Amino acid sequence: MTKPIYAIGDIHGQTGQLERALELIAADGGPEAEIVFVGDYVDRGPDSRGVIDRLMRGQAEGRNWTCLKGNHDRMFTWFMEPFPREDPYLPVELYYLNDRIGGGATLASYGVECGPRDRKWDIHAAARAAVPPAHLDYLADLPHYHQAGDLLFVHAGIRPAVALADQEEQDLLWIRQGFLDDPRKHPWLVVHGHTAEDHPVHYGNRVDIDCGAGYGRTLVPVVFEGRESWCLTPGGRVRLEPGS
Repeated sequence: MTKPIYAIGDIHGQTGQLERALELIAADGGPEAEIVFVGDYVDRGPDSRGVIDRLMRGQAEGRNWTCLKGNHDRMFTWFMEPFPREDPYLPVELYYLNDRIGGGATLASYGVECGPRDRKWDIHAAARAAVPPAHLDYLADLPHYHQAGDLLFVHAGIRPAVALADQEEQDLLWIRQGFLDDPRKHPWLVVHGHTAEDHPVHYGNRVDIDCGAGYGRTLVPVVFEGRESWCLTPGGRVRLEPGS
């Protein structure tokens, strides 16, 4: 029998949704369940600090949890550098503290409020004083992918037909075009987040588990046994088939 692996998509500061997902997993797989989190723990939601604390605590307690890096996690750590760095992959009109990105909500979870007329440099200085360095070190050191048998877990996706060792960080954290529209089989079933859906969707060669928690939708954990997969609900497992 294949050992189950559980996956949780983009959390975006939603501690209540995270705890609900963990309860569903514990009910299905017990306290020793292996869980892979595919990144984007911060921004948009109200409690990014609480999400990071929860993940760090779980791993410190010895939970079998693998936490991957998402593009929002990198944006947060880059903004918090001594001179704030914006991600060049963002459109020109967007920046980390823009409401669409949600960086302001992350800083608010650390007690730093910012308004449209505040100076970014002042906000940055207040954030540097408020955010624990351990949180930033934790996010900065997260891996970009996790391979387990026929499964490859990653935040955004991969560049098709490129060896795993040659994948670029930019693609692993940001890719959409060239990955989402490619129907070819990959060496693995790719499990990813980054592109919000209303619920987990199986596309045959990939499974998108970003359920839009950052936009107020329900975080749905998915369990994999080999290439077979199920959504976890309060009523139990619901099979996730290609095309569903």
